[in-house]
Amino acid sequence: MSLQETAERAERPLSAAGASAPPPGRFELAPVRGVLAREWALYRRSWKPTTFAAVVEPIIFLLAFGFGLGSLVGVVAGYSYLDFIGTGIVATSVLFTSIYPGLIDTYVRRVFQHSYDGMLAAPVDVRELVTAEAGWIALRASVYGCAPLLVAIGFGLPPAPGMFAVPLIALVTGFGFGLMGIWMSALVPSIKTIDYIISGLITPIFLVAGTFFPLDELPGWAQGIAQVNPLYHCVELVRGAAFGIDAGAAALHWAALFAFVVVVWGLAVFQMRRRLID
Repeated sequence: MSLQETAERAERPLSAAGASAPPPGRFELAPVRGVLAREWALYRRSWKPTTFAAVVEPIIFLLAFGFGLGSLVGVVAGYSYLDFIGTGIVATSVLFTSIYPGLIDTYVRRVFQHSYDGMLAAPVDVRELVTAEAGWIALRASVYGCAPLLVAIGFGLPPAPGMFAVPLIALVTGFGFGLMGIWMSALVPSIKTIDYIISGLITPIFLVAGTFFPLDELPGWAQGIAQVNPLYHCVELVRGAAFGIDAGAAALHWAALFAFVVVVWGLAVFQMRRRLID
């Protein structure tokens, strides 16, 4: 080892365990795994109520709308309404199980519990912290999002090989909405102002996505808004996995989701760094 390397290593801050911190500006996977391990340990203590809420609520939506409105509507866009809404509620479940934890849980941990202050004192930087938090949210969303799909299959939705892609669709979408929630949690000045985001942003995302009704009959401006709604692209991919989709259309929907992830990752990292470090 050269004298220069020895001097550089001596200048690096040490963690509580005595290991040298990663070089500044370098993204490390080890801290991400460490944060994920912490999330898993916390989840094991509270998985029952969390899972109950995440699984039962979309199932109730499915049963209420599928059999309630389904008895009146019949066929929508060429599908039975139960099949149509069953695939749509998969995307809705992914939205709710990702954006709310990203928005509310991260706010509580940052402002009230100061969990992130302790984590950043270890060799973890903001990029790794944000990626790990959103990654854990996405992993849960990819599991919870499959529950209404399984229920819909139980009530008559024909199984299809493409449905094996649904967990991946939910994972990418959940990662994006988890990042979006983290970003907005760092934007709001107080926890009370989160209501503005829930009513003014999440509700329109939820409704204008082709989840409960097709978008063809909406005004042109509303259809244009839907094209930039990430949940719309998730809905289309889930329905495509169940009923078939053109490869070109699927590629465009995937491209929109990945672009969404890249943008909100940058925004979340930037805003969280402002809140935690700058």
